[in-house]
Order: sequence, then structure tokens, then C-alpha cells
Amino acid sequence: MKELESILHSIIKEKKGYITFLTGAGISAESGLPTYRSIDGIWIKGTKYHRPEEFGTLKYFRQETEEVWQYNLFWKKLIAEAQPNEGHLALAEIENLLGDRFKLITQNVDGLHQRAGTQKVYEIHGNKQKVRCSKECSEPIDFPENVKQKEYTEDLKPEDIDGLKCKKCGSWLRPHTLWFDESYNEKYYYFDTAYDIADHTDILFVIGTSGSTALPVSIVETVKIRARWIVLVNPESDTYFDHILKGSKTLYSIRESSTSALPELKTIIKEIIKM
Repeated sequence: MKELESILHSIIKEKKGYITFLTGAGISAESGLPTYRSIDGIWIKGTKYHRPEEFGTLKYFRQETEEVWQYNLFWKKLIAEAQPNEGHLALAEIENLLGDRFKLITQNVDGLHQRAGTQKVYEIHGNKQKVRCSKECSEPIDFPENVKQKEYTEDLKPEDIDGLKCKKCGSWLRPHTLWFDESYNEKYYYFDTAYDIADHTDILFVIGTSGSTALPVSIVETVKIRARWIVLVNPESDTYFDHILKGSKTLYSIRESSTSALPELKTIIKEIIKM
């Protein structure tokens, strides 16, 4: 990482823009959470239909509400059993080192960054630890404590159904996450904030994400257009991000897992700050 160390030294010592981290499912996979589209991924393992674009929609939620909640309570069980890994912990320490220059945008909905100690996280796809009224009559709230996690084969009980109803209007609560037939917005998913961060970023680390959703791709393209540095941290080398960044003079690739690369990156940043 000698070249990257030189790049970071210049950015940390001579520039004032953000040092931004964009994370995806790959970082949480190392905590035991399945990614979405792998052979045993979460969309496949816990659903009747294998295509996420069909199951992961508001339309399907309205048609098969209890089935969607069964799946989400199974998801919550997996999240509760997972622990932040060395990559998550390294990012929390990097935040402490960089202060306000540190920005973390995540596609993940598991809350592992917060559990690792990162204070400010921009969750552009929401968070499974929160719910909101499906009729949008109120603000998002913490997940009801009386609704228990389940195996994906378990049916909802009457007390589960009662706990998953809005206390204000009586409608079903919904997961506070972005579905495939919904649009990004600032209120719930930091749409404008993400673009503003990208506009003011000096170096962007893209960690464990391949580029399959719109806003992360736009963030990367915004940084690319401004000829700022982009660092891909991913053991895979044939992602969509590799394709759109091919030939870029401000691209640096680390073909390692996040649990390997991020602790090393933390050490480099710490040494630069000491200089």
C-alpha cells in the first residue's frame, strides 16, 4: 500500500475535503450475514421467490404482508446473531482519527457499523432496527420489543401481528428499508446528503459493494467526474465499479477482504496524522 500511503498523506496534510467510505454487503458478509445475491444469499434463503425485484417491493408487501414480515423477522434473527468484525471496528477507529473529515455512507441495513462504534452513519437503504407506518402517518420508530425474531419457517402469532400494527392509525408497520419499487429520498435515505458528500470528497473508499444499486453508482460517478481518488476494496475484480472505472488515472484497487485491508488502512492513517 505504499502508493496509497503517499496519496493519503497528500490528501490528509494538504487538502480539506472529505475522506469518504461507501460500504456494501461484502463487509457484513465477514460477520456471517449472507449477501443478497449469492447462491445462499438472503433473498434466496428466506423467500418463496428467488427474484429480489419481485419479493422486495412495496407491492408485494401489500399483497403478502405476513409473509414479508416472516422473512424480516428471520433477517432480524441473523442480524442479532452477527457481530461487528475487524473491518467495522477499524472504520470506527478511523472516524476517531479523522473527525469531521470522515464520512460513512452504507448500503447495509444491519446496524453493525453503529454497534462497532461509528457515530455518524448515512444509511441510504434504511435500517432493519426501525419500522414505520405503511401509511406514513408518523416518523420511524425503534423495532417493537414484543415482536420476536423467528426462523423463516415460523408463522406470525397473534401477538406478533398486534405488535406490528401502527399504534396511531392501526395500519401495518413496515420495515424501515428501501424496496425495489421505491425511490430514494432525503427524508429517509439521505439522497441529497449523499450527493453533497460526494461533491466534497477528496478520496472515496468503496468497500464490499459491486455497484448493483443506483445511488452508490451515482456517488462513485460523481467522485470520478471530479477526478478525485477512488479506492476499491474488494477481493473480486469483475464488478460493475471495476468496469466503469477502468482506465481512470485516479483509481487504486485493493484486492483484499475488508477485514484485512481496513485495519492496515487505519494504521496508515494513524501514522500520517502523527507526522
